[in-house]
Amino acid sequence: MFLQIDSLLTAAEVQAITELARDAKFIDGRRSNPHNATKVNAIGDPGDPVAQKAAQIALTALQRSEQVKSFAMPKRVAIPTLCRYGAGMKYGVHTDAAFLPTGPEPLRSDISCTIYINDPATYQGGELVIHVGTEPLRIKGRPGSAFVYPSTTLHEVAPVTVGERLVIITFIESVIPDQMQRDLIFTLDEVRALEGLRMEWQNRVQLEYVIANLQRMWSR
Repeated sequence: MFLQIDSLLTAAEVQAITELARDAKFIDGRRSNPHNATKVNAIGDPGDPVAQKAAQIALTALQRSEQVKSFAMPKRVAIPTLCRYGAGMKYGVHTDAAFLPTGPEPLRSDISCTIYINDPATYQGGELVIHVGTEPLRIKGRPGSAFVYPSTTLHEVAPVTVGERLVIITFIESVIPDQMQRDLIFTLDEVRALEGLRMEWQNRVQLEYVIANLQRMWSR
């Protein structure tokens, strides 16, 4: 299951990140994944204070988003990373690493997230391509939007042919590691949100009982 968030970032936050990206120090994207020859992009230097400010804006937006909380059920969120794709840059088909080296305990990547910063009309190519069966799903989000998807998914960033693609990516470790279990809880939570006030009170209580106890049973 995938989640499209139309306005994860406010317009002011998009503008702030855009301005920070102009001054941020970028390094070769292969530094974060040196064994993947298909990765051709630039990423914000993790040690650069300007890139860190951009990352913090994105992290704050993720932490306040009720949609992210409901869909991902976050336990930990990796520090977001600015990513820049100029003409000719791409990231070939891959699946994200299972564990990320974040401090003393690696972060398990259950869920991946791409946050779009610049206007898709300013560049050609650069779609996030999710490979599902025989029909690839192509996503090119508006500024401030986000696409959230399981890290187990095969995906790629199509080559940019004109202009520049600017995004922020991050990874989430969920309290519910199993994707199917997480999807079931999310679906029940959606039913509660959409139908809860129209239910008989006893039925609503029973639904909440199921949701809460599935969370207890499946959390890790």
